[in-house]
Amino acid sequence: MAKDKDPRKVVASNRKARHDYVIEDVLEAGIVLSGTEVKALRMGRASLVDGYVDVDRGEAWLENVHIPEYSEGTWNNHAPRRKRKLLLHKEEILRLEAKTREKGHTVIPLQLYFLDGRAKVEIALARGKKEYDKRHALREKQDNREAHRAIRQREMR
Repeated sequence: MAKDKDPRKVVASNRKARHDYVIEDVLEAGIVLSGTEVKALRMGRASLVDGYVDVDRGEAWLENVHIPEYSEGTWNNHAPRRKRKLLLHKEEILRLEAKTREKGHTVIPLQLYFLDGRAKVEIALARGKKEYDKRHALREKQDNREAHRAIRQREMR
């Protein structure tokens, strides 16, 4: 059986992150989940919009990520916005902690996916954009789109 080019099964993606932040470094981390969380993720339900990573006492924690309760779960269902531990190497955690102490830097989740049956989260060390930077990026994107449209129109003639 042939493998796909990208074996990742993406569950949730934070598309707004690239608009609000300048991405400086990207890491892949394992995530500690309970059974009902895994089942809810396999149903393709999660939201990374308000999520961030906090380093506390040498451990990285994914906070404010919404994984809704599993509909078939019982009394032992999970809390939707609980803290979830990230599995990273010690050096990576120390580097992230040092960078987040700098002004304007934060660690945010970009994607939540399954890789070979294991839940992974792609996190990024990011620096917040100013409002004028966001407007400039949108203007650039719009200008590029108009240029490509003009080129296509010219080729069609």
